[in-house]
Amino acid sequence: MANKVVATNRKAYHDYHIGETYEAGIVLTGTEIKSVRQGMVSLRDSFARVENGEVFLYNMNVSPYDAGNRFNHEPRRTRKLLLNKSEIRKLATKTQEKGFTLVPLKVYLKNGWAKVELALARGKRLYDKREDIKKRDIRRQVDRAIKDRGSY
Repeated sequence: MANKVVATNRKAYHDYHIGETYEAGIVLTGTEIKSVRQGMVSLRDSFARVENGEVFLYNMNVSPYDAGNRFNHEPRRTRKLLLNKSEIRKLATKTQEKGFTLVPLKVYLKNGWAKVELALARGKRLYDKREDIKKRDIRRQVDRAIKDRGSY
């Protein structure tokens, strides 16, 4: 069964140098998983943190489920992530180093379970962002030139 990507954090690739990635399960309530299946998830400004040997995801917005009425959840509540103990230890030591943070890249459904792809990332400087934009523009111009040349 293929993974169905529900939400991606495109801004993470702009703001961070992405390092190692990890797959983690998300602890969700009943109405939250229904909202996730409908794709009502936003990862904008979300981040993860290791606390007391556990990993938590902050600021992930899961919109309230339409038919959830009084059983609905808090949209931006802190959610626990499920990882191996060895992975959590590794993440805890890495995030203590200067400049490293845990950033969610995407939320997807895998065999019916909601998963999040976490990345160990280091923040980009302004000149790094400008460099990436410049490279992207050059690549776009080259692709356009190749396409124009091939259309004759």
